[in-house]
Amino acid sequence: MQIASLGSGSKGNATLVSLDSTTILVDCGFSLRQFKLRLERLAMSPESIDAILVTHEHSDHSGGVARLASTYDIPIWSTRGTARCAFDDDCAYNSLRGGQQVTIGSLEVLPVTVPHDAGEPVQFIFRDSKNSKMLGILTDTGHITSHISDVYHELDGLLLEFNYDEVMLEQGPYPFSLKQRVGGDLGHLSNSQSMSLLRKINKERLSCLIAGHISENNNCRNLVAEQLGQLSGLPEPVLADQETGFGWIAI
Repeated sequence: MQIASLGSGSKGNATLVSLDSTTILVDCGFSLRQFKLRLERLAMSPESIDAILVTHEHSDHSGGVARLASTYDIPIWSTRGTARCAFDDDCAYNSLRGGQQVTIGSLEVLPVTVPHDAGEPVQFIFRDSKNSKMLGILTDTGHITSHISDVYHELDGLLLEFNYDEVMLEQGPYPFSLKQRVGGDLGHLSNSQSMSLLRKINKERLSCLIAGHISENNNCRNLVAEQLGQLSGLPEPVLADQETGFGWIAI
């Protein structure tokens, strides 16, 4: 199993998960032109994508999904709540529900219900049943619930949101209402919240750790790297960015 990103942050997100002959795209917050340019960095074409999973309707995650799917006839998978908010009524999609696993090609996919200010948001855990490898993606989450701690407890790979530093958010340029939204229980994960999850989970199998959705206004990569460096038992982390994301990483 492999994971790659075409960009991670508030200006657009798109993550690829691949196993054998199956490639799944998680979200597309880029225009079709921008998506294709970014995909070319991985020497890939849109025709190689077997499905698009949508986490929620915010434009940095869903803005490019409908056009990409219709142009290249790629099936969309979404919760009903997300589909109602993100797509026109005539947009066809396969229905997902938190906690109900589906199989797409070679990958088993578990949608995980998360707290975020959206219609019916989910994040995902991918499983390679042949080799018992598990990869989790967890971004756009306001706080860590006991359910999240349980299902993300033992993974081989994890892409985890490190959206904001609490001091930088408080002292930063955002208006007060937006600060409340980002830092609230239905907003995003702070560095300290993500570190708390990493302290709780079993890290014995964790061979790949990616810090993603790092805010350009309320966080910095050096802060994230410094905090991750203080916790023992972690693999060398990869820090995703908005412009380049990151290349293929094997799980």
